[in-house]
Amino acid sequence: MLNLELLFKLTLSLFIGLLIGIDRQLKHKPLGLKTCMIISVASCLVTIVSMESFHRFATPTFRNMDPMRLTAQIVSGVGFLGAGVILRKSNDVISGLTSAALIWSASGLGIAVGVGLYMEAFYAVILFILAVNVLPHFIIKIGPQKLRQRDVSVTIIVEPNCKMTDLLKSIERKDIKTSNKQGVLKIKRMKLSDLANNTQQIDLLLSAPEKQYTTEIYYLIKKIDHVLQVNVEQL
Repeated sequence: MLNLELLFKLTLSLFIGLLIGIDRQLKHKPLGLKTCMIISVASCLVTIVSMESFHRFATPTFRNMDPMRLTAQIVSGVGFLGAGVILRKSNDVISGLTSAALIWSASGLGIAVGVGLYMEAFYAVILFILAVNVLPHFIIKIGPQKLRQRDVSVTIIVEPNCKMTDLLKSIERKDIKTSNKQGVLKIKRMKLSDLANNTQQIDLLLSAPEKQYTTEIYYLIKKIDHVLQVNVEQL
């Protein structure tokens, strides 16, 4: 039998996860829109399963029994499996969080089906699909400009004794045109290193317009004076 209250709980958890995800996305944190929504819905689903299991399977004689003891171990075990897909790259960028959340959420769906909450599990799948494929694009499109920025990792080799302060200012002054709008590159993180041949290396994490081609960023930086080599990676 379809329980509208349970469906409302799942929908509300999606909305709450969306709010948290927007905050994380605006601050360019690894835990973004998709991951927050998936974790919120999956946590709500597992909680519903736990409560419904007690009411369905606990008998008056054994009222203190815990029907979710074994399934709780499933959630913990699959959590370690999901952690295996989280990667930390050499530029300190973390990826795979959404995949890890989906792996953990899949265990919650299996538990829900095993308990007999068929409609709730099916509805949760729909919410997961919305959370990954629909809502993020919609929110990014109508939300603040910061949501339409992406991170780009840039490594620059410059000539010896180059005034790197002027170089960095020049990068941030570079205007980028995309979709008939002007945008600029913003430096979020910077690392300076000396190389063996008296040249310097600058590792930058830039915030760039989402629709800007990575090749355009490469050519813009390559044209700056005293730049010997540029390596650009889209994250």
